[in-house]
Amino acid sequence: MEKHNENESHVITAKLHDGTANPAPLGLLGFGMTTVLLNLHNAGFFGLSAMILAMGIFYGGLAQVFAGFMEWKKNNTFGTTAFLSYGLFWLSLVALLVMPVLGWAEAANSLGMAAYLFMWALFTFFMFIGTLKISRALQFVFGSLTVLFLLLSLGDFTGNESITVIAGYEGILCGLSAIYTGLAQVLNEVYGKTVMPIGPMNA
Repeated sequence: MEKHNENESHVITAKLHDGTANPAPLGLLGFGMTTVLLNLHNAGFFGLSAMILAMGIFYGGLAQVFAGFMEWKKNNTFGTTAFLSYGLFWLSLVALLVMPVLGWAEAANSLGMAAYLFMWALFTFFMFIGTLKISRALQFVFGSLTVLFLLLSLGDFTGNESITVIAGYEGILCGLSAIYTGLAQVLNEVYGKTVMPIGPMNA
């Protein structure tokens, strides 16, 4: 008869496979496309219309919030913080524009908007430091976004419209870089190889 030692312990190690999709492209595309459209306005190509506000609510706002929750499920603190924060940034920006029209609050003056944009620049700068451990593509996105917020803040603080126009062109570049990064992650995964390079490490 086979004897078993009651004190003998067996350790079984199981590795769970994460089969969920990468939410980063959704967040990057929501951010990038909305940023390009808003900054085409800042650069003077067209006025501020419902098109920009709708993009700000749904694709720049809600899509990034969804991506942030999906990053949370993947235990990605950076992705969760970035996508939830910038998704709520777009929603708050739309609220800043719409609430005074609805009579819910007094419109923010130029100094208030300068402070608002500067705080986002400060937040983005520290997020940029985080990208130094992720990918070259994200470094460009967050670095150019930091510059964009600073330029927009400076434009409101000084009242110099030329600075805002310059910020518009810089913002178009920032948004395009986010679009590139998001599409690169999609195509690289689909083809199983690097079709569009994003740097030494995947985001």
